[in-house]
Amino acid sequence: MATVELTAETFEKTVTGNGIVLVDFWAEWCGPCKRFAPVFEEASEKHPDVTFGKIDTEAEQQLAAAAQITSIPTLMAFRDSILVFSQPGALPAPALEGIIEQIKGLDMEDVRAQLAAAQNGDAAQA
Repeated sequence: MATVELTAETFEKTVTGNGIVLVDFWAEWCGPCKRFAPVFEEASEKHPDVTFGKIDTEAEQQLAAAAQITSIPTLMAFRDSILVFSQPGALPAPALEGIIEQIKGLDMEDVRAQLAAAQNGDAAQA
């Protein structure tokens, strides 16, 4: 599956409507972004069960700001609509593969339980 361009209009639907979604925040002028792009594209071909989206931070400045992007490229990963990974920097192919495999292997019941516990702890402190 090839990468898809995401916009403010399509971002939420993409993240909530697919199991695993990887999002690459990039810009045309960014050298590391250009080096990471073929790695990201190649991974999209290897993993047809994962949605790979790209967000041009110049064209989608409000979306980048909402996602608190301060450095590009930044890779975010969502599973079942939950942000499970976020890291700036261009990754080599083996590192990206490792992240994808870890995301596929997540115990989402455990992730949800940890989120609920964290939210309950925050509520108790308020």
